[in-house]
Amino acid sequence: MYRQVNILKILGGSALMLAAQSVCFSKDGVQRPNIVIILADDLGYGDLGCYGHPTIKTPNLDRMADEGMRMTQFYSAAGVSTPSRAALLTGRYPVRTGMYGDKYSVLYWDVEEGLPTDEVTFAQIAQDSGYSTACIGKWHLGKQSPYLPCDFGFDYWFGVPFANNFKPLPLMESTGKDDLKCLEENADQRYLTRQYTEHAVQFIEDHKDEPFLIYYALNAPHTPLFTSETFTGKSRRGAYGDVVEELDWSVGQILKKLKETGIDDNTLVVFTSDNGPWFLVGLRGGSAGLLRGGKGSAWEGGFRVPAIFRYPSVIKPGTTCYNMASLMDLFNTVVSLCGGTVPQDRIIDGVDLTPLMENPKVQVRKNMQFWCGSHLRAVRQGQWKLVYEPYEEYFIEHGLDPEHMTPLLFNIEQDPSETLDYSAKRPGIFMRLTEFRDSCAVNTVVAPSVCDRRPVEND
Repeated sequence: MYRQVNILKILGGSALMLAAQSVCFSKDGVQRPNIVIILADDLGYGDLGCYGHPTIKTPNLDRMADEGMRMTQFYSAAGVSTPSRAALLTGRYPVRTGMYGDKYSVLYWDVEEGLPTDEVTFAQIAQDSGYSTACIGKWHLGKQSPYLPCDFGFDYWFGVPFANNFKPLPLMESTGKDDLKCLEENADQRYLTRQYTEHAVQFIEDHKDEPFLIYYALNAPHTPLFTSETFTGKSRRGAYGDVVEELDWSVGQILKKLKETGIDDNTLVVFTSDNGPWFLVGLRGGSAGLLRGGKGSAWEGGFRVPAIFRYPSVIKPGTTCYNMASLMDLFNTVVSLCGGTVPQDRIIDGVDLTPLMENPKVQVRKNMQFWCGSHLRAVRQGQWKLVYEPYEEYFIEHGLDPEHMTPLLFNIEQDPSETLDYSAKRPGIFMRLTEFRDSCAVNTVVAPSVCDRRPVEND
């Protein structure tokens, strides 16, 4: 049973109604926060004003950072779309779920399968805990049932099944497993961000008196680039900047709605990106700032992404967190906040970030693995990162053999641009990380790839 509590305060014998803050209770009778996770597509570490971009204007995200916590060492679990989204939803490295590819790095339109049906998402756990759940935007984990959002714990889905460079790109809506409608056979991408925003805002309005979870996965700023007329030609950064500035507007509309409905203080909003910028497309892609590499690589620019957390009743405004965290950790965090239980019948690679939100100096994650397809190309422990095969095309282009090149060791805290190799100067650390990498590679059960199951005639 859900109930809303209006707070009444007595001052000097007179009753003063405070600004209406809805207090939501899950089915266990405990007050639970609302949760909104906003995921950009291919947004780089250096693409926001609050992360140092000099010409892209992102006032809403900058204000979100001022009112919350900005993460400086937040990692995706993959350098491309399908694997990172699977990791976000399940809290598991993509190689455990099969949501990766060595030949095809993401799910293509002609693959009939998707996220394995025995995987558990944070939406399913939230739903079981009494939350109303919505997926707004890009899915990219399967094109048909039983691999769609409403098969994995979402009450509602409005969005597209693939990245925006797939044609045709159908716009879908679903209110349950047996209710799936195609609204447009090929979505008009100029208006997708606006449509997503309208549906997210409406879901907040419809569920403001009960705990809810929204997973809002933008198609922007993935190429090709599209904006509505309002934002076309407005940014000094060109078309890419236009897209990011419309994305920023979208976030602002969601934050505005949370305040208008009086549930702002009791809502965790997380903004981040699925992977680094697509640097191979030039100015149509984004920037990793001072980081090396980009999308598809195991360099920092491929995995490290911007991340902003806003939760007024818990996170102190103007906070910066310098500790390591990952997209996978949102699984455990959502489960903790909604009062659920982390599955015990499988390996979960995420960790709970709620202690970090209360105290950004707390170290909750001590290592990261950088899987590209089925290959473990880099590992990190503390401040040290050992890189084996950061980007295969890079080595081929420079006439190097990635299989036999000496691994590179970087002090990521001091050298986030990965320029100074310590492999010869720190033999003890080099050996420790080598042993850690070998242990991870040997002990991880790599599931068969789903993405590589394309029909032979399309090879």
